[in-house]
Amino acid sequence: MRFSAKFVKSWAYISMAVTVLVIVFLFAYVFFMGSGAISLAFITEMPRGAVLGSEGGIWPAIAGSLWFTGTALILGGIPALATAVCLVFYCKDKRIYNFIRSVIQSIAGIPSIALGLFSYSLLVRTMGIGRCVLAGGIALAIMIFPFIEVRIEKALNEIPRALILSSYALGISHSYTVTKLVLRAIRGELVSGLILGACFAMGATAPIIFTGGVAYAAPPDSVMQPAMALPLHLYLLLAQGTTMPQVYGTAFVLMIIVLVSNTVATVYARREKHTWK
Repeated sequence: MRFSAKFVKSWAYISMAVTVLVIVFLFAYVFFMGSGAISLAFITEMPRGAVLGSEGGIWPAIAGSLWFTGTALILGGIPALATAVCLVFYCKDKRIYNFIRSVIQSIAGIPSIALGLFSYSLLVRTMGIGRCVLAGGIALAIMIFPFIEVRIEKALNEIPRALILSSYALGISHSYTVTKLVLRAIRGELVSGLILGACFAMGATAPIIFTGGVAYAAPPDSVMQPAMALPLHLYLLLAQGTTMPQVYGTAFVLMIIVLVSNTVATVYARREKHTWK
């Protein structure tokens, strides 16, 4: 037993070390390959030149990614929170619960390219919305909905049942208990799940290609305008194959945004959980 425990512990440490080394190597390699293109002007300027990415910067792609991600977070995060609360506190019928869980699992298994084609067919062509941030945000919202819902539902189920029953025993209503006690208790996991969902949406390319992503698009002023996005910009640059330093520079900016967002989500979740305990 002692040998098995030591072996498992050693294997866990080795696995963590290998994972960290791979991540560090990946960031270092991408930065090294794109260091010639990365600068303040590269981040803040508009793209120029006959060939996309040959001159100028990627600011419209950064701004567009924020627009797409924010729209997806609103359209996907709010229904995910409502669904999780409903399943945990209000859904008493086991058949309805299993049906909703099956739908959520089915949505989670849909390829992002299929979501992009569906949104293009329904929103862009049939409903006539056109290629815009809203169409892309809806496609991304569908993609991240199960991702966020599962994490929120897990956090809700970790709340001590005795605490909730004590609130009910004092005559406090279900709605007040959920909004003032439960949601405050899981705010760390809630914010963490939303940020991680936003990172998931920011890195998606396929839904944006068909719905709202347009090359050389300026930073949008509303959700009814098309926009550029970092993953789409990266895809177009790589397809050209003529501006490889800019490809790695764009990839590094996207990786840094996702890394910082994940770090903030993890730190905030741990701090709030520690405060709650």
